[in-house]
Amino acid sequence: MTNQHEFDVSERNGEVMTDPVASAVTISRRGLLRAAAIGGLGVGVLGALTETLAAASQPATTTPSGPVKQWCMIIDLRLCNGCKLCTTACQTAHYLHEDQTWMNVYTMQNAAGMDYFMPRPCMMCEDPACVPVCPVGANFRTPEGLTLVDQSKCIGTRICMNACPYDARYFNWTDPVPAPRQPFKQEPEWPVPQVKGTVGKCIECAAMLPSGQLPECATSCPMGVIYFGDLTSDAAVNGMGNTVKISTYLAENDAVVFKEEYGTHPRVYYIPGHGQDLNNNSSAS
Repeated sequence: MTNQHEFDVSERNGEVMTDPVASAVTISRRGLLRAAAIGGLGVGVLGALTETLAAASQPATTTPSGPVKQWCMIIDLRLCNGCKLCTTACQTAHYLHEDQTWMNVYTMQNAAGMDYFMPRPCMMCEDPACVPVCPVGANFRTPEGLTLVDQSKCIGTRICMNACPYDARYFNWTDPVPAPRQPFKQEPEWPVPQVKGTVGKCIECAAMLPSGQLPECATSCPMGVIYFGDLTSDAAVNGMGNTVKISTYLAENDAVVFKEEYGTHPRVYYIPGHGQDLNNNSSAS
């Protein structure tokens, strides 16, 4: 497993999401692609992002070694061609069964009947619906803003799967894929191999982040669709080494979040569209 790129970061109504494997789902929030034509970031998204950025810079989030990083992901739908290399890279790195698509790429259809693609990781919500419903406290949120599962505690009730509005959790019905010795110990930040009878999900490669490595999905994307970054430093980078200032990039490109109406405040932001001219992308200053 390799990860060459390092980073120093200090639904709109009526649209149908078609999962190639599962059944169709509905995107709310008045149609994801409409944001490209509206111009300007939605008030709810902008307000939530402003609050998050402000909170991330407060003294309460600092430690003797410096500010606590607040991880986030940006997915630029204008660049995604649906190749699913991100899915494959994730499954390979974490030794997942084929039906465990922690990074799932949906085929979407806009109001004009045109297809586009939408990668869906765990949304790493600031108010995750999955955490409070677990009767044994197996789901938790880290100081850096990642929602993880402690499979040593999980008893397999699957209540969290039902609570997640993004269908981003998977049950380990069978024995895990055999895995060789891993570079990290088996823990919530690197649950490899998976544990039969427990719930698994995208971890955004949490064990790799302290050493400055990007998640496997970001590194593997040949189009540079996936940016990963730190809200505290307001900077993110994709697998091609392109760096952006998060607040500027989201505001100038009409960013939205998925299923905003659920009030979970995802830390995965989407740049709507597909195939646009990206010559005026902003770089981090």
